[in-house]
Amino acid sequence: MVLEVALIDILPGSEEAFAAAYKIAHPILASTPGCRSVRMTRGVESASRFVLLVEWDSVEAHLENFRNSERFPQWRGFIGEFFAKPPLVEHFLDVPAGDRPGPDHDFFPQ
Repeated sequence: MVLEVALIDILPGSEEAFAAAYKIAHPILASTPGCRSVRMTRGVESASRFVLLVEWDSVEAHLENFRNSERFPQWRGFIGEFFAKPPLVEHFLDVPAGDRPGPDHDFFPQ
């Protein structure tokens, strides 16, 4: 599983219109083969900043099934007009946490 993180800065004053457009565009992205989940969050300190979190089967699923398909221009057609600048998009992999070591390790005080 790969997590796509998109930092999206919206033109100030258009936050509600962007959120409404996202509701319409959401199914285009969410129904893409290889897409596991989609979540949009909005900044508390920066109300014009949104973060899109998309779980994909792989980077290839994102690029081939969405970015290089007819879905991407449809998606952008709904939300792109609200962008203050192009979104910053990166992919991430989970870092395993592992099991917690037992009490015999010195870094856990007794």
